Amino acid sequence: MAKMGVVLGVIIAVLAVLVVVAGFALNRPDIPYARLDAKYAGPTSKFADLPGGVRMHYRDDGDPAKPVIMLVHGYGDSFLTWDRWIQRLSPDFRVITIDLPGHGLTRAPTGYQPSPDNYADLVDALAAKLDLPPFAIAGNSMGGGVAWQVAVRYPQRLNALVLVDAAGWPASTLTKPPLAFRLLQSPLGVFLLKHIETRPLTSAALQADVVDKSLITPAFVDRWVEVQRAPGHRDILMGMRPGQHSAATAAVLGKIAVPTLVLHGDQDTIIKPESGRKFAEAIPGARLITYPDAGHLPQLEIPDRSAADVAAFLKAQTPAAPAAIKEPA
Repeated sequence: MAKMGVVLGVIIAVLAVLVVVAGFALNRPDIPYARLDAKYAGPTSKFADLPGGVRMHYRDDGDPAKPVIMLVHGYGDSFLTWDRWIQRLSPDFRVITIDLPGHGLTRAPTGYQPSPDNYADLVDALAAKLDLPPFAIAGNSMGGGVAWQVAVRYPQRLNALVLVDAAGWPASTLTKPPLAFRLLQSPLGVFLLKHIETRPLTSAALQADVVDKSLITPAFVDRWVEVQRAPGHRDILMGMRPGQHSAATAAVLGKIAVPTLVLHGDQDTIIKPESGRKFAEAIPGARLITYPDAGHLPQLEIPDRSAADVAAFLKAQTPAAPAAIKEPA
C-alpha cells in the first residue's frame, strides 16, 4: 500500500510538472511597443492622440500638396499591408496609412470597444487632427467596412471611396473560414488564441487569403504574429468576431454620394465575390473591377494592377486645371 502511495505521488508530481510546462509553452507574453516600434515603424511613421485615449499610429507618405488617399487595413492586419501600394501611389498622392486600435502600433486603453462605427469615428477624428481636405479612403476587408461607414457617417470628409474585398454583407462573408476564425466563436477557442503560439494558425489563415501561396513567407507570418502581441491587442482582437458587424443594406449604401470604385478578387474564399457585385449595385454610380487571379488581398497579390486601377480612378475624379488664357498681343 505504501508503495502504491509513492507511485501515486510520483504520478501526481509528474502531472503537476507537465501542467506547469504546458502553461509556459502556452504563454505568449506581450511584446513591448518600444521593440515593435523599432522593428516596424519607418521614417514616415507618426502618432496622433485621439479621443478616448487612443494613440493612433499612421504613416504619411508622398507630397503633402497632392490629393490625399487614406488606406485602412483588415482584421488582424496593419499599415504594413499597404507597402506596395504606397510605393506606387506616393508619387501622385499623399498616402496616409493607419493602424486601427488592436492592430499594428496603435495604442488603445484597456476596455476599448472595437466596431466599424467606433473605427469610423477615429478616422474622422484623425482627419480633423491633421486638418485634411476632402480625401479618398480605401479599405480592405474589415477596413473596407470601416471605409464605407465613413462615407455614410461623415460624407463631408470624402471625395472618393475604394472598397477592396470589403466586409459588410452578412451572407457574403467567411465562405470557408480558417480554423482561427472558427475558434473565435467559442470561449475556449478565444482563450487558446490568446495564449497559444498562433504561427501555424496564422500561416494557414493567410494561405487561405491568397492564390499565390509563396507570398506568405515566414517573415510575413512573423510580422502578423508579432504586432498582434502588442500590449492590449489580443483583448481587442478577441473581442471582435469577423463578420459580426455586417450591416450593409441597399438603403444604407444608397446614401453614399461620392464616386466609388469596388475591387474584388474573384478567387476570394473569405468574402464571396458576389459581395463586390452587391456593393457596386447598391452604391449609386459605383464601378466594379474583379480580378480573376487574386484572392482576398489584391494589394499584396497584384499590387501593380490594383494600384494602377486606383490611381486611374482617382485621377479621373480630379478636375483638369483650366487652360491659361493668353492676353491679346
